[in-house]
Amino acid sequence: MNNQLLKKTGAVLLALALWQAVSMIVGMEMLLASPLKVLERLSTIWREKDFLSTVLFSMGRIFGGFLLAFLAGIGLALPAGRFRTVEILLWPYVVTIKSVPIASFIILCLIWFSYTQMTVFIAFLIAFPVIYSNVLHGLQSMDPQMLEMARLYKVRGIRKLFYIQLPGVMPFLTSACSVAIGMAWKAGVAAEVIGVINGSIGQKLYDAKIYFQNADLLSWTLIIILLSVTGEKLFVRLLRHLYRKAVSR
Repeated sequence: MNNQLLKKTGAVLLALALWQAVSMIVGMEMLLASPLKVLERLSTIWREKDFLSTVLFSMGRIFGGFLLAFLAGIGLALPAGRFRTVEILLWPYVVTIKSVPIASFIILCLIWFSYTQMTVFIAFLIAFPVIYSNVLHGLQSMDPQMLEMARLYKVRGIRKLFYIQLPGVMPFLTSACSVAIGMAWKAGVAAEVIGVINGSIGQKLYDAKIYFQNADLLSWTLIIILLSVTGEKLFVRLLRHLYRKAVSR
């Protein structure tokens, strides 16, 4: 076990100890369940008959929204990075999406879309500006000498994309994905809670609040964190693997 992992493990144990201490001071499981109570609930919650369908329902829609944002962010950042006019035309839309409170979008979605579509759209909205802005910044930060060399040696099309543009953009893209996936989960679940979407994780959180089931609320929160972190790590690793495979051809 390396030193960094030991430090992180120690930080987690310290956080759990603090959680336990606060729970004991409060003295009411209804207000703040202890870590042991939450762990006990976690040991049973995954065996409930609708657990898997609930997780897949939310995960599919949130990750679907993120994938749409990933494709749209890259697809629009590439021409915006090359043509200043495209960047200027897209600027008001990107700024609006970044600035408008997510609650406003959720309320509008309750009017515009069905409940099942709303989660996808909200996850897309929250993730798109992150992907687009980071990829655009990566393209604009590229070494001008590399681009000049590509022009002189007539490196164009796919070869220019894979061997010049992608190496410069990849650090920005992977960083953006790490942030965007977590934000998509937060916004997507918030949309499910406000919309009380049947069969979703958001509905489970809403029910836990209504019936004062603090252990359930914290258990589902930990499940969301686990799904978000796992999804982020797997997607970034897959992205790097596909990139290495593409440039090795």
